[in-house]
Order: sequence, then structure tokens, then C-alpha cells
Amino acid sequence: MAKPVPVREFDKAKVVAENRRARYDYFVEDRFEAGIELQGTEVKALRTGEGSIAESYALVENEEVFLINSHIPQYGAGSWMNHEPRRRRKLLLKAREIDKLHGAITRQGLTLVPLSIYFNSRGRAKIELALARGKKVHDKRDTIKERDWKREQGRLLRQRG
Repeated sequence: MAKPVPVREFDKAKVVAENRRARYDYFVEDRFEAGIELQGTEVKALRTGEGSIAESYALVENEEVFLINSHIPQYGAGSWMNHEPRRRRKLLLKAREIDKLHGAITRQGLTLVPLSIYFNSRGRAKIELALARGKKVHDKRDTIKERDWKREQGRLLRQRG
């Protein structure tokens, strides 16, 4: 029998934005790390800890991947060279990864959801993408029940232990 492959953790030195709702709304099946093509003031705004990917998603078009609807506010000290806050941002992936994503989206009906934007230890802005399947209402209820039960277990163990 084959050994299960451990989930690879990415090198997250400083997390800028996190999409916490994604794990509630979707079953995360596979995760990818991608670079982001940013303009100068976007990098500075991210370094200050600003940015949101709460309602964003990724899209595969013409063998390229784009991040849609992410918000990086304009840099305060920027001049007329400032960026547009909600522009489409190209994601940097290898061709094989893009083909895998495109196939999963078209054949299996999965969605590309960003989980977090962060800086790695080398200072590069990265995004963690997930191939995800949407949850139904009853699945969300099960998630809430499981989370509450885990919380209650912790409480009971602290009281008795």
C-alpha cells in the first residue's frame, strides 16, 4: 500500500491577507503556491499589511491564471504612479500546473479559491490557491457542529484535567 503524501506547508514568513471564509464555504482538495505579478506601489501597500482577498477568485484564461476581485488599497505615499485597487492580477505558475488547474476546473467542476497572500522568507509576495469543491448547506451545518463539539471537548478536558 502506498504511503499517504503529507500536505506540503508553504514558507509563510508574513501573512498579509487570509480568506478564512473559504474553508467554511468549500472543501479544499489541492493547494498551490503562485507568485503574483504586482506593480511597485502594490508591493508597498502589501508590506504595510493591507489587502483583502475575501471575495476574490482565480480564473484560467488563454493558458494564464488571473486573480479577480482582490483588493489592495492605494499606497498612501504613492503619487500619480499609484495602482488601481481592484485590477486583475496575473498569477505566476508553471505550464504544467496551469494545465492541471484548467483540467480540474473544466472536467470536475472545481473552483480556484485564494486562501492567503503572504511574503515568503526571501521577501517575495506569494498567494496560496486551492482547488475547492463548494459545500452544500447541510455540509456547512456539519462543519459548525464539528467545530462546536471540538470546542466543548477542549472545555471539558481543561475542567477535568
